[in-house]
Amino acid sequence: MTRPRDDLHQAPDHQASDHRVSDHRASDHRAPVVVGTPGSFARGVLDERHPAVVERVRRATPYPPELQRALDVLLQEITQGTVGRLDDGEPDAAWWRDAPHYGRQWAEVPFLWAESFFYRRLLAALRYFTPGPWRGIDPFAPFKNAELAGAGVDEELSALDRLAGLTPPERDRTLLLSSLWGNRADLGFRLDTGEAGPGDRVPGLVVDDSPVLWDVLAAGRPGKVCLVADNAGPELLPDLVLADHLLTTGRAARVVLHLKPYPYYVSDATTADALACLDRLAGASGHASATGARLRRAVGDGRLVLRAHPFSCAPHSYDRMPADLREDFASATLTVMKGDLNYRRLVGDRHWPATTPFAGATAYFPGPVAALRTLKCDVVTGLAPAVLARLDADAGAWRTSGTHALVQVRT
Repeated sequence: MTRPRDDLHQAPDHQASDHRVSDHRASDHRAPVVVGTPGSFARGVLDERHPAVVERVRRATPYPPELQRALDVLLQEITQGTVGRLDDGEPDAAWWRDAPHYGRQWAEVPFLWAESFFYRRLLAALRYFTPGPWRGIDPFAPFKNAELAGAGVDEELSALDRLAGLTPPERDRTLLLSSLWGNRADLGFRLDTGEAGPGDRVPGLVVDDSPVLWDVLAAGRPGKVCLVADNAGPELLPDLVLADHLLTTGRAARVVLHLKPYPYYVSDATTADALACLDRLAGASGHASATGARLRRAVGDGRLVLRAHPFSCAPHSYDRMPADLREDFASATLTVMKGDLNYRRLVGDRHWPATTPFAGATAYFPGPVAALRTLKCDVVTGLAPAVLARLDADAGAWRTSGTHALVQVRT
């Protein structure tokens, strides 16, 4: 078992951060998403998802009585109590100490902060950072491991053998769509229907800036690509395959895979999860096995860098990123943000009109940035007015159902 590094959990030096943002973001007073009223998506997360997470975690691992009681206390608080503080003995307590939300009802605080703090409190209840037998035990590992070992993963990995029959543009398109859709990656491999063709319209893809993405990578000499991961298991596998594709095709000289420094949001990928995925690839057959072997070598020679910055678990948007992380993204040819949570942190977890330009919402970002995201929350930007009108008329809960996706790029 890998012990968590204490230095990864120290409070960041926000005084050293570069807080300069674009005029668009600095002058915008649009309200953040708050957990809010009954029936809203955010309130459903608080009232339904978080209690369910506590119970799933409890059932998955035989925790001793004192940890069971700590889970009971947390469950009581999030359902009937007010926001309590993180114990001062926790390694990153200073990070959370000055938040203005303590003593308020959980439903009254910003959604992004409430979600992040719930998961941090869950780790504290289970003594993840406390010296002793439960230190470093990932409470979500049973779920992530089961998904990675599933028979459906074998089928998806075997589909990689069909890539050899594609033209280079088709291969680009297929692997990008596979990374975009994550655990619906089989959509990216429906080659017989032509869905992976470079010019094809993919059902559910509401914004498609993928040609711009490839143009950015082709504009100069191969450089560094930052890939900010989202979920582990079957969703991380196509991200790793895409990273291998960028390296082998010369689109990137180096890929920096940003992971979570500790378990977060149930399925978010940690370094341990990334290594498990590399083993899963290398232990497969055919194209998947060769990909896994190349990626393992790439880690060994520094072309694939696994990075876990503390800010990856911060309850803040990326416009508050510390200076060292800003420098990392600024030096990249392109930063690719995967998934819903990273999208909320990229554009700001606010009540944006859906037609708000993506380029404006991300103008503060220090370099070219792309978002690959299936829609599973209310926040969205960059939609054409006609697309928005069609979605509102036809698609019901299109913002939260996971049936729609986008590829957005700001150069």
